[in-house]
Amino acid sequence: MARPTRRPAQRSIFEEVAPGKPALAPARPVRREGSRAAVRVWLIVLFGLVTLMVVVGGLTRLTGSGLSITEWRPITGALPPLTAEDWAAEFARYRAIPQYEIVNRGMTLAEFQVIYWWEWGHRQLGRLVGLVWAVGFLWLAATKRIPPGWTGRLLGIGALGGLQGAIGWWMVASGLGEGMIAVASYRLAVHLGLAFLILGLLGWWIFRLGRPAAGLMQARRLGDGRVAGLGAVLVGLAFLQIVLGALVAGIGAGRAYADWPLMHGVFFPPEALDMEPLWRNFFENTAMVQFVHRMGGYGLLTLGALTWVLAGASAHRATRGAHDLMMLVVTAQVVLGIATILMGAPWQLAIAHQLLAVLLWAAILRARFLALYPLVQSTIRRPA
Repeated sequence: MARPTRRPAQRSIFEEVAPGKPALAPARPVRREGSRAAVRVWLIVLFGLVTLMVVVGGLTRLTGSGLSITEWRPITGALPPLTAEDWAAEFARYRAIPQYEIVNRGMTLAEFQVIYWWEWGHRQLGRLVGLVWAVGFLWLAATKRIPPGWTGRLLGIGALGGLQGAIGWWMVASGLGEGMIAVASYRLAVHLGLAFLILGLLGWWIFRLGRPAAGLMQARRLGDGRVAGLGAVLVGLAFLQIVLGALVAGIGAGRAYADWPLMHGVFFPPEALDMEPLWRNFFENTAMVQFVHRMGGYGLLTLGALTWVLAGASAHRATRGAHDLMMLVVTAQVVLGIATILMGAPWQLAIAHQLLAVLLWAAILRARFLALYPLVQSTIRRPA
């Protein structure tokens, strides 16, 4: 007869491990996932500051202040003139450029100080954006709050910010040359385009960080590829239209044709092809630049409407609502653009048009994001 197997005695949970006996292996440390909420708040602050930069930059251009500081001093330039001698030296440098000789000859020191403070404030905002990025990134990295896979993205946005500063000076330098009274329009377009690229990246990441990573993976399976695909085209067209708007502003094309829907009584003004070689018309000819910008607005409205109609069939309430908002802002931007033309582009409407472009950019990105990553809890059942 087989002897019964002897069971090992059960240990009390309060029993200590005897000396010399190996202790249980420690549990593997849990991988830190960072803090999506903390990074998101930081990016929202940056988004707000860059938006403010766009608005102040627009006002700086509209007040003719962009060339008032004729040197690029990233560090020492943070201090404005502090003495009468400093102001006299700064004013002398401005009087040496063509804008003073051609446009502002006879300007007093007090009048110069007005435009100087606009440009100085714009540059200070740029420094503030850089400081907020640097302090925020270092703090998030030091406290291990950056989620896995996000370090490169956040470093990249800082690099783009530095590049934007360099492009800003490249733009200003173009207005200091012989015969120039303003910055080159294509350099202005590059400067504004990069600002909106930065805003787009910030906005997209803010949307992503507002949801758990696992939730985004699940939501992607429910996304509407057709609506998201049209949304991608809409993003590209909106960006192109924003850059075209910078060209319009850069050469003053917004005031050249103050009628609508025609341009001086015709659909396509013949003088739009006057320049040689042909490509110059698309950058320097006020008739062509305004015509292309008008056509871009019509295209954006048409494609936005098509995307909105298709998104209306979505089973996700948040997706439909995001496209409703997008369509509302697209329509408002087109109407505001027409009003700006008809009223001769007063600065109040011009700056409102630029600010609304930021809202439009964010609304289009949000609509596409929710087409790709619908909110699962917003699904509703439709009757069979």
